[in-house]
Amino acid sequence: HEVIYICVSLVFLYTMVVTHLMSVSIWVPQAEIDAAVKLLLKLKVDYKQMTGQDYKAGCPPSENSIAPDNGPAADGADEDTVDPWNVATTNAKGVDYDKLIVRFGSNKIDQELVDRIEKVAGQTPHRFLRRGIFFSHRDMHQVLDAYEKNKSFYLYTGRGPSSEAMHVGHLIPFIFTKWLQDVFDIPLVIQLTDDEKYLWKDLTLEDCHRFAVENAKDIIACGFDVNKTFIFSDLDYMGSSPEFYRNVVKIQKHVTYNQVKGIFGFTDSDCIGKISFPAIQAAPSFSNSFPQIFGSRKDIQCLIPCAIDQDPYFRMTRDVAPRIGYPKPALLHSTFFPALQGAQTKMSASDANSSIFLTDTPKQIKNKVNKHAFSGGKDTVEEHRKYGGNPDVDVSFMYLTFFLEDDEQLEKIKQDYASGALLTGELKKMLIETLQPMITQHQERRKQVTDETVKQFMTPRPLNFKL
Repeated sequence: HEVIYICVSLVFLYTMVVTHLMSVSIWVPQAEIDAAVKLLLKLKVDYKQMTGQDYKAGCPPSENSIAPDNGPAADGADEDTVDPWNVATTNAKGVDYDKLIVRFGSNKIDQELVDRIEKVAGQTPHRFLRRGIFFSHRDMHQVLDAYEKNKSFYLYTGRGPSSEAMHVGHLIPFIFTKWLQDVFDIPLVIQLTDDEKYLWKDLTLEDCHRFAVENAKDIIACGFDVNKTFIFSDLDYMGSSPEFYRNVVKIQKHVTYNQVKGIFGFTDSDCIGKISFPAIQAAPSFSNSFPQIFGSRKDIQCLIPCAIDQDPYFRMTRDVAPRIGYPKPALLHSTFFPALQGAQTKMSASDANSSIFLTDTPKQIKNKVNKHAFSGGKDTVEEHRKYGGNPDVDVSFMYLTFFLEDDEQLEKIKQDYASGALLTGELKKMLIETLQPMITQHQERRKQVTDETVKQFMTPRPLNFKL
């Protein structure tokens, strides 16, 4: 509505100013003209900030360019910060995802959609769907409509390799993507954005590429099917695939500098590599970027499971897609995996004490949970028994929500903790006993991933599937 108001105001002011300057027979006092020009300039600045592009008379903004970046702040200082590089909130419960859906203009994953996925997939929905961990979507109904008509799709997700070791939060999109690949029996591409990390971090190009290969081992250890999965490093694939690079160039031509400034908050001091990078993350959304898999077909729709902070990249992509003749990618958005210190931020690979790493020993896991996991319990056992704890802010309970499979068991834990029957130390013990075997098993699977296995996954090749 604000954009519409600004457009209408601009049209009116342009008309008044031009009428005066052309000396038509309508007389307007000079003071009113000066005030109108001043307001006109202000409205043009407001319009540019909201849409990321200069105002052009008679050219209203597209649907996907109206809410760049995080959208306008509705609650002032209390507004959550969510972008591809920063996540922060003042709320101990974490980001307000209902507000985020409104700000980003996506759709809530409601029970109707969960039930439909169950019907189409023929399997019980993944716990991430049942519990609202994947909570938002774009065009998922359209994907299911096509699938029911025997028109398949492919999956695309990614990882920004900024360190050798991944943490448990990094596993969330891969755990869910593997489930999607298994139940729908479809191909998957996984982008390792080593180029992005070189542009944003104080790292060497060689280190970024090495981290990509190491992270690929953790991703492969999630159990992906080598016959249906292609993992690629941008630093390698960009130079070997003309089709991929051509799509990058097409996207670059159709996105202005003002748009990426508005969407991503780039400044004049940012290197030009950052400004052009969004087109590289967008390119895997189009099937003909992978001719070894899809040939020259450009009509195969892409579904992207990712955390909601990556959505700005794909709002831009969805805006560009129809202008270059491609279908818009569909998305499934996940919530953030909270830091041990609380849900105000997500886990950080740069802070060892904020994260449970996939390289941690059972002893390290135990120490981190006991020492750093934020508690929703009371200060004393007596108070806790009397008043109960708050599972909505307790990090140990939040982690169990991600990893404990049994819904009834999880609900009992929640009720017992809220009633005071379950103490914080006991809840932490449950989490430790859940994480230790899970991470140990992951480490065992990773040991089986050889350099030759990585090479198989990362070699451009045909995949086995039916579309």
